[in-house]
Amino acid sequence: MTTFVLVHGAWHGPWAWDRVIPLLQATGARTLTPDIGAGGDRGLHDDAAVVVAALDTIPTEENVVLVGHSYAGLVVREAADVRSDTVDHVVLVDGWAGAGGASLFSLAPEPFVEAIRHAAKSSGDGRQIPAPPPAAFGIVDSDMARWLGERLVPQALRTFTEPTILTGAVDRIPGTAIYCRPQTYPFEQFGEALGYRTLPLSGPHDVMLTDPEGLSDMLLSSHMYTSDV
Repeated sequence: MTTFVLVHGAWHGPWAWDRVIPLLQATGARTLTPDIGAGGDRGLHDDAAVVVAALDTIPTEENVVLVGHSYAGLVVREAADVRSDTVDHVVLVDGWAGAGGASLFSLAPEPFVEAIRHAAKSSGDGRQIPAPPPAAFGIVDSDMARWLGERLVPQALRTFTEPTILTGAVDRIPGTAIYCRPQTYPFEQFGEALGYRTLPLSGPHDVMLTDPEGLSDMLLSSHMYTSDV
């Protein structure tokens, strides 16, 4: 059996995968959706630990595909590095990712970093980043934007500043980088730099909301790719 561990991005929650999960489960796959959206002054390493804990619940005989959307690309690579004996394939969905020591802020362009720091500074104690509007994730349909806007939550600033800690074990795990077109940030290049297979998918950054079928098909093809390597 294949287990897809689906890790949501910043400002989101496990609900981000609600439209994808039934499509994966219909094929006989199992799904886990760890929640890395808990509040407080938490960092990337805290989020990676949540994912590691989820991985530890999976029977050893199962084929594990670890999927990270956006910010969670960094999280799943750190978690996979810790549990390289458990994870069979890593999939980034419009995912931020890099070598050991990379953080989202080290990968992002300076205007993005400045805007995020300003938003955090102008909100509360400066340790939380308020959620941007749904349009920032490419969601423009009014009903879907309303649905998404009601669910987005603040993000801890430290999740964007903490650098990943990698031993290199994750680089021995096959990977796929799915990038949405038109691109907002160089997600294809992030995947290429890691030696991952890169696959385009037309849609916005939150493509799991707008095209769950297309994304599910790609995730399932990653499972088949894993089985062949």
